[in-house]
Amino acid sequence: MNLFWEIGMQAVEIMTLVVGMLGMTMSLLLLFAPSTVRNLSTILNRSMDVDRRLLVLDKNIRTDELIYNHRLIVGGGFAAASLFALIFFFFKVDIADFTRIFFGPNHNSSIGAIIFQAVAWIGKVGSFLGLAFGLCLLASPATMRRIERSLNTWMETRSFLERLDRSSHDIDAIFFRYPIFFGLLGGAISCLLIVLSILNLLR
Repeated sequence: MNLFWEIGMQAVEIMTLVVGMLGMTMSLLLLFAPSTVRNLSTILNRSMDVDRRLLVLDKNIRTDELIYNHRLIVGGGFAAASLFALIFFFFKVDIADFTRIFFGPNHNSSIGAIIFQAVAWIGKVGSFLGLAFGLCLLASPATMRRIERSLNTWMETRSFLERLDRSSHDIDAIFFRYPIFFGLLGGAISCLLIVLSILNLLR
């Protein structure tokens, strides 16, 4: 597992180096050739029809009849899977072992233990909810249907989509109004990313 961890960290460092180099290139262009950056911004600006792309989400898909028509299978499956997960999270999970596997045998920090303890508690709560759902579906489907109907809510997304469907040039205007400031700021951040990634890769 340490090998996978090292590979993942090296991939992150390489991506950081690439992002830093791209940021440095854009910062230098912003400092010495802002017209080139403006042309690139014009080329890359795109308008997207949000309504047409999100039309697939505006559908009423009925899954409740499938669940309630096969409530013995669905409820029994939920109850059995949740019971198995509860046994695993309460009796089989060893936080210390998971911490050693993912963070190495010499890892003394408690951050890993806190992370896996939180994951274990989330798993326990989710397993309890799944067990309650399965048993309620088996024993009292009418109660389950009432709970489901009380939880069903409609959310108005039109105002949010209308905000997305507006074109704004304020960000470009700010960057091109102060090219020296943003060029130096971006160059400093990119230089820091490049130096840190190179030092980590050469370690």
